[in-house]
Amino acid sequence: MIKRFVTLFFLLASPALAEIKPVEVISPGGIKAWLVEEHSIPFTALEIRFRGGTALDAPDKRGAVNLMTALIEEGAADMNAQKFAETRDGLAAELRFGASVDTVSVSARMLTENRSQAAELLRLALTQPRFDADAVERVRGQVLSNLRAAEKDPGEIAGQSFNALAFGDHPYGTSGDGTVASVTSLTRDDIVAAHRMALARDRIYVAAVGDITAEDLGALLDHVLGGLPETGAPLPGPATVGLSAGVTVVDFPTPQAVVMFGQAGIDRNDPDYFAAYVLNEVLGGEGFGSRLMTELREKRGLTYGAYTWLADYDQADLLAGQFATDNRTAAEAVDILKAEWARMVQGVTEAELNKTKTFLTGAYPLRFDGNAPIANLLVGMQMVGLPLDYIATRNAKVEAVTLDDVKRVAARLIQPDQLRIVVVGQPEGLAP
Repeated sequence: MIKRFVTLFFLLASPALAEIKPVEVISPGGIKAWLVEEHSIPFTALEIRFRGGTALDAPDKRGAVNLMTALIEEGAADMNAQKFAETRDGLAAELRFGASVDTVSVSARMLTENRSQAAELLRLALTQPRFDADAVERVRGQVLSNLRAAEKDPGEIAGQSFNALAFGDHPYGTSGDGTVASVTSLTRDDIVAAHRMALARDRIYVAAVGDITAEDLGALLDHVLGGLPETGAPLPGPATVGLSAGVTVVDFPTPQAVVMFGQAGIDRNDPDYFAAYVLNEVLGGEGFGSRLMTELREKRGLTYGAYTWLADYDQADLLAGQFATDNRTAAEAVDILKAEWARMVQGVTEAELNKTKTFLTGAYPLRFDGNAPIANLLVGMQMVGLPLDYIATRNAKVEAVTLDDVKRVAARLIQPDQLRIVVVGQPEGLAP
């Protein structure tokens, strides 16, 4: 009953978009956070990010940050994994930890009546994880199972092959989950070192939404995060996107060839970003009316879906995409992809522009469907350097994009001579 009640809190606590006005809070200890107070439902969603993520791994320790993050909730202080889980569930709290290429993420949901106890549990998890031997081996086994499954997943193979071509020996060029060999060789000392270098106060971003005041949030942050190391490991330097035009075929026995493709992208803070955002939506965005979806699916039935996205990593930017198609039609689909990529250099039509702007502005409020999603968006905004009023001004920035803007950015961004295509499968008419 408690879990169902908490779920209802998550669904009901959904302030209107016009009411989402975050304020900056600075704790007495100097930790910055964005806060949206919403006192109608007695719970708070807290999102914490540590910049760095799996890219902090040393080349011979790939997978250390990922394994460490998966172990955080496997016991803390004097609580083993079972006791930690029982304590968390008894408080009707949710604590989740994850690692991606650029971040370690912490998501916490806590009832107001149990906030102090839930915050203490979170503090212990972040500052005093146990990394017990039995927990390390159990979680290592789960990671290894996932890695072995990835070795047989054509989508995973395509992504890893593409990243290797794009980023070479930069950490982005290999999987942050590590390899079977690297994860097998990790020791407890490696995990402790990964904790110390990834979770530090010099790389924290925080957002909170819910039944909490600025004063209470500041005290909570100092309590939960104040005991972490002051500085962590240096961030990796910029990654050069080393892609050139061509098709790479990875021979793999699968009936559906997976096609991953891309080129260098555009920085999130570039003045032309919104024009590029509109351009990408027309090319292969979320809607079914994109050019790639129209040409590959609607007209020819070559795929169930084809999508592109602007990948904004901390150290590099990509314009990338993916689709799957029958091995017998892979060569045809790749030719169409190349043709549409080249055609995109000319920009978009007025009808495409208007339709896309209507979709992007209309869909934006749907992202703010609860305290937790709002907190997640707010912390992401901080990490890319967006201002406090971005939520209120974002749609106006989309509306301001003109045909000339898109044409200018298309000529600058779309580079057919950099489009690298990776095909995983046994495509007819395309040789390895």
